[in-house]
Amino acid sequence: MTGSLIQSAIVIGAGSGIGRSTALALAAGGARVRVVGRHAAPLERVRQDAPDPQAVSVSALDATDGPAMDRLIREVDPDLVVVSAGARARLALVHEQTWDSFSEPWNIDVKMSFQIGQSALSKPLRPGSRVILVSSGAGLGGSPLSGGYAGAKRMQMFLAGYLQRSADAARLGIRFVAVVPKQLLAGTELGTEAADAYAALAGVTREKYMERFPVPLGADGVAQAIVKIAHGEVASDASIIGVSGAAGIEALS
Repeated sequence: MTGSLIQSAIVIGAGSGIGRSTALALAAGGARVRVVGRHAAPLERVRQDAPDPQAVSVSALDATDGPAMDRLIREVDPDLVVVSAGARARLALVHEQTWDSFSEPWNIDVKMSFQIGQSALSKPLRPGSRVILVSSGAGLGGSPLSGGYAGAKRMQMFLAGYLQRSADAARLGIRFVAVVPKQLLAGTELGTEAADAYAALAGVTREKYMERFPVPLGADGVAQAIVKIAHGEVASDASIIGVSGAAGIEALS
C-alpha cells in the first residue's frame, strides 16, 4: 500500500479527539470511512462534517465486543483500521483509586486492541493493510494520576510488536503500529482535564504546566501523522512511532 491511497478504513473512537480528526482526514483523502463508537450522535456529526458525507458510514457499537468487531471487519474489508478509543482514566493518585478504576484501561483499551488485532489476523486483512493502535506518551514515562492507564498504553505498544510477529510468521503482509502522542494534546477536552490535574499536583497554573511542551500538538497533528504512517510515507519499518510538536514523527522501536 506504500504510495497508494487508502480505499477503505475503520476508525474506532471516531466521535471525538484523534479519532474524529483521523476520520475526517481520511475522508478528505478520498477513503470510504466507517466511523465507530458507542454513541451514534457524535459519529453522525463526523459524517455530516466530512467533505463527502456519502463516503462516511456510522456503526454505533461497543468496540470491546469482540464478535461484533469481527463481523464489522469482515463486512467492511478495510485496508486500514485505527483504534483510537479507550477508557477515560480516573484522575487520582493510586491510594485514591479502586481496583475497578485502576484496571479499567486494561479492560477497555488493551482488550479492544487485543481483540481487533486478532480479528485482523484471523480474517485476515489484505496484504498491505495496516492496523494502527493509538497509545500515549504516558506509556513511556508513567502517569501517576491515572491508575493503570500508563501500563495499558505501554501494553498497546508491546501488542503492536506481538501482532506484527504473528503476521510476519504467517506471511500475511499486514503492518501493526502503535502511534504514541508524546505530549498532552492542546485543544482537546481530555488534554485540558489532564493538564489541570497535573498542574494542581505540581502547584502551578495550567499555562505554566503546559510550558513543558513548547510546540503544541493537537488532535489534527496526530491525525496527519496517522495518515502519513498509513500511507507508508514515514517510519515504514517501525512498530512504535512517536509524535510530538517539536520532533514531529519519530520511530521509537
